[in-house]
Amino acid sequence: LPILPLKNTVLFPGVVVPITVGRDRSLVLVKEAYAGDKIIGVVTQNDEDVEEPGYDDLNHVGTVAQIIKLIKMPDGSRSIVIQGKSVFEVEEFTQEQPYFRAKTKAYPREMDLHGLELSASVRNIKETAVDIINKSPNIPSEAAIAVNNINSPIFLLNFIASNLNVHNEDKQELLETQKFSENLDKIMEFLEQELQVLDMSEKIRTKVKSDIDDQQREFY
Repeated sequence: LPILPLKNTVLFPGVVVPITVGRDRSLVLVKEAYAGDKIIGVVTQNDEDVEEPGYDDLNHVGTVAQIIKLIKMPDGSRSIVIQGKSVFEVEEFTQEQPYFRAKTKAYPREMDLHGLELSASVRNIKETAVDIINKSPNIPSEAAIAVNNINSPIFLLNFIASNLNVHNEDKQELLETQKFSENLDKIMEFLEQELQVLDMSEKIRTKVKSDIDDQQREFY
């Protein structure tokens, strides 16, 4: 599989993301892949500041992706739109130039919740995610409709994980978590932390507004 290293994105199966491609060997890979079957493997760098990563700078669990669209930019770089397909693990890198290639194997993820327990868990995580969307000034309200319209529990977790406001290391850990129930627990923990931050921010805003109003009344 040709391997495209990403600096600051962790791709999850089913999720569609735009990527700017600027490095020379990444450009070669993207052009060849787009002219062929459009299938690549993407892995996230351990350190996004490394400009020319080697084998040791790359995570060994990544996502098979399909290039949906290739856009030529005026500065010579390319933007691609890719969709995650499945998770893989690198067995060994077989090539570094002109771009990375690796021998890979499937990285199975296990659905270990069923029936009422699964339904209740999905409802809970949807409600929490929608609550965050409604309280966040930076997230469009349409996102709540998108979350509520997702029927697949596995894609729901992937979609939320992809959009979490957390470090890449945390997202990589979610990608590597194989049991659905463990992934769910970790994502809920991140969502609850975000909810606490939003609630605290709202309390601070309310207090500041109240203080300013009091000061204005005193002034007048």
